[in-house]
Amino acid sequence: MAITRTEEEIELLRINADLVSLTLAEVAKQVKPGVTTLALDKVAEEFIRDHGAEPGFLGYNGFPNTLCTSVNDAVVHGIPSNAELKDGDIVSVDCGTKYQGFYGDSAYTFAVGEVSAEVKKLLQVTEQSLFKGINEAIHGNRIGDISSAVQMHAENNGFSVVRELVGHGLGRNMHEKPEVPNYGSRGRGSKLVEGMVICIEPMVNIGTKHIYQEDDGWTIKTYDHKPSAHYELTVVIRKGEPQVLSTFKYIEEVYKL
Repeated sequence: MAITRTEEEIELLRINADLVSLTLAEVAKQVKPGVTTLALDKVAEEFIRDHGAEPGFLGYNGFPNTLCTSVNDAVVHGIPSNAELKDGDIVSVDCGTKYQGFYGDSAYTFAVGEVSAEVKKLLQVTEQSLFKGINEAIHGNRIGDISSAVQMHAENNGFSVVRELVGHGLGRNMHEKPEVPNYGSRGRGSKLVEGMVICIEPMVNIGTKHIYQEDDGWTIKTYDHKPSAHYELTVVIRKGEPQVLSTFKYIEEVYKL
C-alpha cells in the first residue's frame, strides 16, 4: 500500500524541506578551493541546530556526520574529512534534517572554482533530469514514468545513470516506500497517489554506470573514477501538477555554476 500523508504531516515535511534547502544555501556560501568538507559539515550542523532541528543523517545507521560530501568520482555517502577542496573539483552535498518527528532530505552538486566544460554539462544535465522526473510525479502516473524521464534525459546527453541507488519515500523515516529508481520504463511500477511524498534524486555519471563501495563502508564511487553528479528534491504527489517541497532557489541566490 502507498503511504499517503495528511495535510498536517505534509506541512511538517515542508518545514523540514525548507530548512534543508536553507542549510544547503549556507553550505553554498562556503564552497571554494581550500575549504574542507569537514568545515562544510560544521556549518550545516550548527545551522540546523540553531533552527531547532536535528541533523537527519548524524547517527543514521551509524553515519558519523551531518552531511554526505561526495567529491568528484564519489557518487554519494562521502564522509566529511580534512581534505581540502581544489579548483576544478565538484562536491555533491546531501543533507537531512529531523524536526517534530519528520525528515527533510535534499542534495545539490557544487562546482569548486572553475570546472571543465564536460563537468559543467554533467551538472546541468543531472539537474535537468531531476526536473524532468518531477514533472511526471503526479497522481495516476507510475514510478516508471519518473524513472524513464530521468534516464532518457541523462542518456540522451551521453551520460550514464547509476542503477543500484534510488530515490525513496520520505516521512517519519528517512527512507520509506516506494523506491524511486532513476531508470525504467513508462507505465511500469507502483501507481502514484495523491498525498505520497517522495524524494527524486538522479545520480548521473560521465563514464560507466558501474559503482563500488569504499572500505569505509559508506562512500560509493564510480568504477572508472570519472565524475558523478547528484541532485535531490522532495515532492508531494498531487493531481494535475506536483508540489515540490524543497527548493534550490536559496542556493541560486548565493551560488552560480
